[in-house]
Amino acid sequence: MRKVVGYVVHEGRLLVFTHDGFPLVEVGVQVPAGMIEHGESPEEAAVREVAEETGIRARVVRSLGTERYDMRPSKPEIHERHFFHLEPEDLTFPERWPAGEPRPSGGGERQEWTCFWIPVERAHVLCAGFGARVGELAVTAGRRRW
Repeated sequence: MRKVVGYVVHEGRLLVFTHDGFPLVEVGVQVPAGMIEHGESPEEAAVREVAEETGIRARVVRSLGTERYDMRPSKPEIHERHFFHLEPEDLTFPERWPAGEPRPSGGGERQEWTCFWIPVERAHVLCAGFGARVGELAVTAGRRRW
């Protein structure tokens, strides 16, 4: 299953979200991510997923590589995840805001979450392999100002 993971970074902070109505220990802290649709490039999917899940318009800075992630035992799936560093196009956004998906692509009930920013240095809190390539952002920090 081909997926994307987006690390949106602004001024040394990473865009994350937590699911409302679910214990943090069960769903964890996440970043925008999702399926690559038919005919869509991984870069296009990353930009789309960030917009759909957070309302933030972003552009890809660079690819951070690909990882495989075994979802078992929660799901019998192996994900091929394409990781991207993105930056917001519009710099006017709140520190914290509600977002969600009225009709999740996998089906089921409406999902709601709260988006906010954390220091990139604290990105080790990301769940379920979402932090697999966050260390690559540090490489970027040495050459580029966030």
